[in-house]
Amino acid sequence: MTADLSARGTTVLRAILVGVSALAIVGPALVVANPPTIVHASKRVKLPAGRVVPQAEVPEVEPVKFVDLSPEDARAFNATVPFSTDPNPAARPFRFAGGLEDLARATDCMAAGILYEAGDDTLGERAVAQVVLNRLRHPAFPKTVCGVVFEGQDRSTGCQFSFSCDGALTRWHPTEDAWRRAREVAAASLSGAVFKQVGYATHYHTDWVVPYWQSSLDKITAVNTHLFFRWSGWWGTPPAFGRHPETVEPVIAQLAELSDAHKTGAALAEADAALAEASIAMGFGPAAETTPAPAVPVDGDTILVALPRGQTADGLTALAAQACEDKPFCRYMAWTDGSKAATSLPLAPAQTAALGFSYLRDRSSHYEKSLWNCRQFKRADPTQCMKIQATLTAVPVPAAVVPTAPAATELNGVRRKTVVATPPLQTTPSTPAATPK
Repeated sequence: MTADLSARGTTVLRAILVGVSALAIVGPALVVANPPTIVHASKRVKLPAGRVVPQAEVPEVEPVKFVDLSPEDARAFNATVPFSTDPNPAARPFRFAGGLEDLARATDCMAAGILYEAGDDTLGERAVAQVVLNRLRHPAFPKTVCGVVFEGQDRSTGCQFSFSCDGALTRWHPTEDAWRRAREVAAASLSGAVFKQVGYATHYHTDWVVPYWQSSLDKITAVNTHLFFRWSGWWGTPPAFGRHPETVEPVIAQLAELSDAHKTGAALAEADAALAEASIAMGFGPAAETTPAPAVPVDGDTILVALPRGQTADGLTALAAQACEDKPFCRYMAWTDGSKAATSLPLAPAQTAALGFSYLRDRSSHYEKSLWNCRQFKRADPTQCMKIQATLTAVPVPAAVVPTAPAATELNGVRRKTVVATPPLQTTPSTPAATPK
């Protein structure tokens, strides 16, 4: 009897030990296979109160400024920001209306913007291209493709696309294949291709930063690790994107090494400006009249005029405003050299380079701006100097074909700041070493 009890106790003890051993092995394995969700407790984020800009006021494009957060804290905060439940309609197709020379410059500006922002990734490039087009149609941004992409390029900080002012164009040059693919995406976007997912987004940032402007915008979608936003209220709806862009694209000297269109344009502009300056210095430039030549109205909104000899810089704005009368939208262009003054659009290369003064009024956007050719009119404020443009001969861009998207990689983002702890986005030598900002 005692022996039976002892044997039975031994059996029970062994069973208990086997069970404990099994739990010791299976339990941790189950935890590893099904880890619990760990919610990261982020630091307190204090953003300015969100403001819906009324329709009568054009929203301000805020400077690039980020909340001081670690990538983990930023991701945790961004995860708490809900996506807008309002409709997210696709943007209307955009088709560039300028000539071949301007289309070539627009294509190369767009290609540089999407390649340096998104890397050699078709999906990311298409998303960035749509943001550029949305800004192009919105009155808060410049009215040319190159103007949007290179907005703020003359400032070391404050540019809207970081690559245009942080030296990226001199540090890294894409391969021929990467540049070709970017130009194909750019050409497609300028010929009607639409990236529906980002809708009418005008802003985006990577999920490991938190910009201060975020509180006044609606989060509408995500592409890989990037979040896309549009303005809250009327300024984020389709009717707000009805502005007609310019069809004359500026020459961007920074693109001379990448783009034949911009390289030739920069050289032409420099040469024509030097000739014009020399002509004026020798007394052969301005027309001999002492009163302005009759203004030449073009398409109802544009006025072309040759200035009289001895016209002072300070009187030009008043002269332009008088010529524009009460037009809500008016563009006034004037030349000191009557032989190069235009009488119709588009401008010839010499006419564009010799342009002495321009004035633009757009009352629907509360915009009024005067610019001088500072080779002809000295100005104390360099922001009043126009960027010399030229109309060029260029090779037509490829046919608009929407490329198929390869495996997605990450975007660099319009508004970025350096995050040391984050590994590089690009891992192949064919794309730039992207530093998130």
